[in-house]
Amino acid sequence: MPISYQVNPPLAASDFVDILRRSTLGERRPLHDADAMEQMFRHGNVYIGAYDGDQLVGIARVMTDFVFTSYLSDLAVDEKYQQQGIGKQLIREVQKAIPKAKIILLAAPAAEGYYPKIGMQHHGHCFTLAPAENLV
Repeated sequence: MPISYQVNPPLAASDFVDILRRSTLGERRPLHDADAMEQMFRHGNVYIGAYDGDQLVGIARVMTDFVFTSYLSDLAVDEKYQQQGIGKQLIREVQKAIPKAKIILLAAPAAEGYYPKIGMQHHGHCFTLAPAENLV
């Protein structure tokens, strides 16, 4: 059965956590903190789900203003389904859902080589700032 894609499918935070666990992205998310995961899930603007039948096998979570920028904060594909073009198609589906906005993401160290291969451009002027709670 081919993979199908849905914009803002009916998901719960537990579905989001489950797909992160089944991908390598879960290693870099606070999966042990149910409240944080619930808030992360609730505050995304757009979700694209990748499905093999009824099974969620990939997700793109986006925060966007819909006209200028879209931050692709999570791109996760079940490890059993990787290397099939699902991540690339999830990004295309984000572009279709939010056609006017530029997509921005921070690559996981292991994925830095992936994004140029699918047509994304590296931008060396990104900066990050730790949460205020980390300040001493």
